[in-house]
Amino acid sequence: MHREMEDFSWPWQYQFPPFFTIQPNSDTRKKQLEAWCALVLSYLKQKKSHSVDVTEIQNSPLFNNKEINRKLPPDGVYAVFEELQKKGHLEWKDQKTRKQCLIMWRTPEEWGKMIYDWITSKSMTNTVCTLYELSNGDDSEGQEFHGLEKWLLLRALQTLEQQGKAEIINFDGNEGVKFF
Repeated sequence: MHREMEDFSWPWQYQFPPFFTIQPNSDTRKKQLEAWCALVLSYLKQKKSHSVDVTEIQNSPLFNNKEINRKLPPDGVYAVFEELQKKGHLEWKDQKTRKQCLIMWRTPEEWGKMIYDWITSKSMTNTVCTLYELSNGDDSEGQEFHGLEKWLLLRALQTLEQQGKAEIINFDGNEGVKFF
């Protein structure tokens, strides 16, 4: 196992060889894919990673358990990724080649709700924040969204905009958001 993941808490299924073979029974396969999805999201959350190269991740400890000499085959990896996409956690960078994707351990809607809950708890509605202040400012230090990549922050704010809770604005070359 790679050193950077020594402190990662692998689920029990990870030591179970059949976990690495997509199961033919539909009920079993559904539970298996749910377990894989949860594992992928928690693994990437721990690594604080969103951008995924399919070839690289297939050979990573995530899909390749060297201790039990088992590896999820490429069609299995794609089955997991399709399930993540159905649940709103994955977007392909290139839909045709499906070699690179963005995986969000929280959906943009979940991030948006988290940000809005924080804004209302700080009585910051009817104020304007720059995107930098929101994701990297001193006030948001310690919040789960602190350090969120800009593309995902914008997606989260767009969900709030669609709900009428925020407006993304540009001023003097800066991007910001006004919360309602």
